[in-house]
Amino acid sequence: MTAPTLAAVAAGTELPPLVVDPISRATLALSSGDHNPIHIDLDVARSAGLDDVFAQGMLSMAYLGRLLTNWVPQERLRSWGVRFVAITPVRAQPTCTGRILSVTDGLAALELEVTLPDGTITLAGDAVVDLT
Repeated sequence: MTAPTLAAVAAGTELPPLVVDPISRATLALSSGDHNPIHIDLDVARSAGLDDVFAQGMLSMAYLGRLLTNWVPQERLRSWGVRFVAITPVRAQPTCTGRILSVTDGLAALELEVTLPDGTITLAGDAVVDLT
């Protein structure tokens, strides 16, 4: 991986997006260690008033982590936080994006999102990355 340099980025720079495979039932069953039945059992999801099961929020956060570490080595990550905004339905295909908001003293502040093809934002977050 060739990490970006301080000279190569500025406010507004966008990270290369990460488009993940559609969320499958197998992915839900095997991901994150969260085996809450609402994520894997259709009957439980329907009893809660949902049409189907949905992805764990931590799965989307893991995809954002992959977006970041595809861009810079993990040791450059200084902080990272997210807000769970909406559910990610089974079969949805999330896209992870990031944009630099500012660069100060070699630290880039980023805005992060996970979105679905219909434009729904399912996860919003931020990160600080050391570019020195």
